[in-house]
Amino acid sequence: MTALTSLLDIDAAASRIRPSIVRTPLIDVSTRAGRCLRLKCENLQVAGAFKIRGAFNFINQLPDELRARGIVTYSSGNHGQAVAYAARELGVPAVVVMPETAPAIKVDGVRTYGSELIFEGTTSIQRKAQAEKIASARGLTIVPPFDHIDIIAGQGTVGSEVLADAPAVDTVYVPVGGGGLIAGVAAAIKQSRPTARVVGVEPVGAAKMAASRKVGRPVTLDSVTSIADGLLPVRPGDLTFAHVQAFVDELVTVDDTAIVRAVDWLLHQAKLVVEPSGAATVAAVLFGDSGCALSDSGETVAIISGGNIALADLVGLLQRYGDT
Repeated sequence: MTALTSLLDIDAAASRIRPSIVRTPLIDVSTRAGRCLRLKCENLQVAGAFKIRGAFNFINQLPDELRARGIVTYSSGNHGQAVAYAARELGVPAVVVMPETAPAIKVDGVRTYGSELIFEGTTSIQRKAQAEKIASARGLTIVPPFDHIDIIAGQGTVGSEVLADAPAVDTVYVPVGGGGLIAGVAAAIKQSRPTARVVGVEPVGAAKMAASRKVGRPVTLDSVTSIADGLLPVRPGDLTFAHVQAFVDELVTVDDTAIVRAVDWLLHQAKLVVEPSGAATVAAVLFGDSGCALSDSGETVAIISGGNIALADLVGLLQRYGDT
């Protein structure tokens, strides 16, 4: 039986990473949303996304000899930035493998933090294979983007913070890429407040977790497509899938038009700059067509998971979808 993340794991991670992260706010936007809604603003986190939590939790626990050799990771962008930042702060040599299609702002972030950068393919499978090759050749430790208990426990601290600030929360919406965030958040929420609902949100063109749940095992999609570049792994992790099966109430999908509407709404109504991957939850709550969002009652929290989007890209995105 797969060992799942416990509240003790998450509490230990919180103590371990507390000096290195931002305790992000839970902002009430109910008046502007026309319904009870609060936003957990991980777009305001160090390096612009929740990923720093898992990265610090993992790297902090490496033995000194492994830190001295260095680390390598693979990422569409936000995890790569998080690992690069954590490595710089902890004095650990780092290599980051990113897709050839990675947004420039995320590439620049990795370079700014001083990690070696290597481009490989366009899919998570391709960059994982390259990272494994590099790790073997150089004797480096791989820092996985989502499918590891220490990564999940670190991301779970988002959920424990939500409960601390909103102990009566009824529904929590979480974006789903490889599943590290939803695995950790769901573990924190459901083991502390079992009556709360946890809803995972995926792009229509990258619904790998929903496809996996349908058949009862992790599956690999033939292809993925969405403007939400951070939610495009073609396969969920084995461990993250096990957490979803155990703790997540529902999975819903949103299309790119709804995601851009959410980016626009967050900018103009909440005054927050949020990348498409980070806005998927608000898309589901305010603009989704699944029906579940409209039926929610009580206090709802949407986790805003990333704010790494260049101004020119933000303007171009809103102009491109302006008439939809």
